[in-house]
Amino acid sequence: MKNKRKSRDHFIVLSIVLTIFLYQDSLSQPVTGLDNWFNRETNAKTGLPFHYLWTDTEWSGYSRWGEIFTSRGAKITTVEKPDVNILKDLDVYIIVDPDTTTESKSPNYIMAGDIKAIKKWVKKGGVLAVLANDAPNCEFTNLNRLMRNFGMSFNHVTLHPVTGTNFEMGASSNFPDHPLFKGVSKIYIKEVSDINLSGNAKPILTEKGKVLIAECRYGKGFVFAIGDPWIYNEYIDHDRLPESFENRKAAENLTDLLLGKVPPIPPEGGSNR
Repeated sequence: MKNKRKSRDHFIVLSIVLTIFLYQDSLSQPVTGLDNWFNRETNAKTGLPFHYLWTDTEWSGYSRWGEIFTSRGAKITTVEKPDVNILKDLDVYIIVDPDTTTESKSPNYIMAGDIKAIKKWVKKGGVLAVLANDAPNCEFTNLNRLMRNFGMSFNHVTLHPVTGTNFEMGASSNFPDHPLFKGVSKIYIKEVSDINLSGNAKPILTEKGKVLIAECRYGKGFVFAIGDPWIYNEYIDHDRLPESFENRKAAENLTDLLLGKVPPIPPEGGSNR
């Protein structure tokens, strides 16, 4: 009888220890949320959400980037309207190519309440990545109302135009010493808008006096920006790109950069996982 009771007690103790371990592990796992509110396109053939989503495995999706995040131990999730209750459970929040009226009959524009919530979240330690687009393909007016809080605004232009498969037209290879380009000699960026900077915002990649990629510290948080969706499935590997382009390595570096900016302790009022 004593042996049975002792075995049962050992089992209870082990169960408690395992529960504590799993709980602590879940707290340490960063969560990356990808917007599906401001970018909310549906496939005309299937009626399903697509375009720059974790679940989109076609060339138009971010499924391969999502795999890079999970390979780093992060959890990925898809985000609806970014209110305080949504953002508090995120460590990294990615906004890509907010819809124009061409892409959605009734776009969800970035409104004052969204800006207030995002600003507050970043200031407390959130990591925001914005991958916009070029002139005809992105809703800049409301996006820039958000970005100006971080000393950035996208210009309504198209740089790096590419004709057909002349991929070298979209090549960048003159890189500064920055973690984004560690071990990278050439990347492909097709049809990108440049960024005006002010305040604490700093350029990461500049070409011919035009800032293509930028970053900013804001409070305890961090903001990354590029005027292109950039590393979606079509252009992350060599399905189409010649072997000389290293977009996957740059995507891995970007993932490490974003996760590396997550505070070791969740922001005040932030993640309560």
